Amino acid sequence: MKRVMVDQGSGVEIMYPDLYKGLNLKLEDLTAYDSPLISFDGKTVVPKSQIRLPVQSGPEVVEVDFVVVDAYSSYTAIILRLWLHSLGVVSSTLHLKVKFSSRDQIEELIRSQFVDRQCMAATILH
Repeated sequence: MKRVMVDQGSGVEIMYPDLYKGLNLKLEDLTAYDSPLISFDGKTVVPKSQIRLPVQSGPEVVEVDFVVVDAYSSYTAIILRLWLHSLGVVSSTLHLKVKFSSRDQIEELIRSQFVDRQCMAATILH
């Protein structure tokens, strides 16, 4: 997955339409989810459904419950605290990276400032 936001303050993991379509998921893969969410701009969004998928980070795989939201985002997904905690991630917004221990070594996921700028520009233009 590309263009994934790691948000320590978010309440649920979010999947946007681009990722849902890109993974060729089917309606029968989804389960009901009807609790409304508040978006970053303060609007209420009613999700379509949710799905549990494995997310691989380096050699580690964690099952994540994504809420599928039919809304525009320049990101494909938002990952939150539960994912961070399950991997024992230490994140640094200053250094734009997360680190976690895996199989006797330290794994590192590094954020791209270029992609961040592209996402921000796309969101502003939308």
